[in-house]
Amino acid sequence: MNRKEIMAVLAGITTLTMASASSAADSDETVKRGEYLARAGDCVACHTAPGGEEFAGGLGIESPFGMIYSTNITPDSETGIGDWSEEEFAAALRDGKRADGANLYPAMPYPAYAKVSDEDIHALYVYFMEGVEPVRHQPEETSLSFPFNQRWGISAWNWLFADAEVFEPEADRSEQLNRGAYLVEGLGHCGSCHTPRGLAQQEKALDDNGGDDYLAGADLNDWWAPSLRGGEGGDGRGLESWSAEEIAEYLKTGRNVHATVGGEMTSVVAHSTSHLSDEDLGSIGLYLKSLPANPAGKDATTADQRREASEKTQAKLSAARDLSEGERLYLDNCSACHFNDGMGAERVFPPIDGNALANADNPSGLIHTILAGAQPPSTPTIPAQLPMPGFAWRLSDDEVASLATFVRSAWGNDGGAVNADQVADVREELGEASLNRAVDPNGELNETDGAK
Repeated sequence: MNRKEIMAVLAGITTLTMASASSAADSDETVKRGEYLARAGDCVACHTAPGGEEFAGGLGIESPFGMIYSTNITPDSETGIGDWSEEEFAAALRDGKRADGANLYPAMPYPAYAKVSDEDIHALYVYFMEGVEPVRHQPEETSLSFPFNQRWGISAWNWLFADAEVFEPEADRSEQLNRGAYLVEGLGHCGSCHTPRGLAQQEKALDDNGGDDYLAGADLNDWWAPSLRGGEGGDGRGLESWSAEEIAEYLKTGRNVHATVGGEMTSVVAHSTSHLSDEDLGSIGLYLKSLPANPAGKDATTADQRREASEKTQAKLSAARDLSEGERLYLDNCSACHFNDGMGAERVFPPIDGNALANADNPSGLIHTILAGAQPPSTPTIPAQLPMPGFAWRLSDDEVASLATFVRSAWGNDGGAVNADQVADVREELGEASLNRAVDPNGELNETDGAK
């Protein structure tokens, strides 16, 4: 071989090496992008059981039809999705179809994921195949009663209600507004919790083209998922008073001047939104502020009426005379953190005046919080946690009912009364195991007497 031939061979080897390195770098970038998109989709929350391996499935998800257990989505070839093709992966995300052709239950938010672009589907597939450790784990099988165990019947449901298509940017929207819409309607699947459902448990709208029902608020396992519509006016129960920046702050840190995260949204902030870029969070806030507010009813209280009621409550609590049981209980248990004006401390103790949970039609979420307490998530921006203690150990069902009734009717709130039977139901659902070692405001562990 002469010198010229040797140089040609070496040049070829160099080219192949560079191409291989470039391909590996491209793959690494795709994996990183897929990981970010999996965060945006909050895949880990549903596909990780308490104490289990990430994405290995087994979480029990409550539904009106029974308990649905999430599947293993690690690349294990026997119990996970390791043998799935990208086409089969895309069909699961967009169409709710398993690799064997059977229907997935719509606890998997495929009606929303149908909007995800081909490029993002590819990045997600590469991430789950190359960036996730395979875990050999067979989750508990979902076993619903008849007729809900007949998966073939879901095909009719899909035909009627799962009709979303891949997201198309709207020409009259800015790039940032379209990005927010894409994240909220697609990977973020915000409508799964915050959009009311019809008789067949379908979301009444899959995007803002579906009318005022989209993100208008819904009851989720007895917790109120409030309206996310942020336009001007309306009934005051959405995000009308929040700015786009305050929405982004809430999603990033789990708190802002208006609220502190609680309930199922705690996991969303911890595992998903707190890891998104400031640009994406800003886009989400901008999009939610673009949605017209829920229309106010004829008898809705005005801002002036709410302000007058708030001042009256504050004056009564400050005077501390002729108190009702609910008022006394509030002063004894709540006012140290939430104060007599019900406004709490910014980004530390959330306001109760105007609180969505306090004004929800269903009081179960508020009762749950009073009994068991609440703890905001530790986020990359604010790792510190300031938990609210539970009061199940010291308040009877009658007392919790009186306190909740006061909170729901004081200041500018207009929720209904709460009775002891409702409290007893929530206490029973929580179970004594989770309540009888609650932390009191002094940080001491106390045994509840289970008073009813």
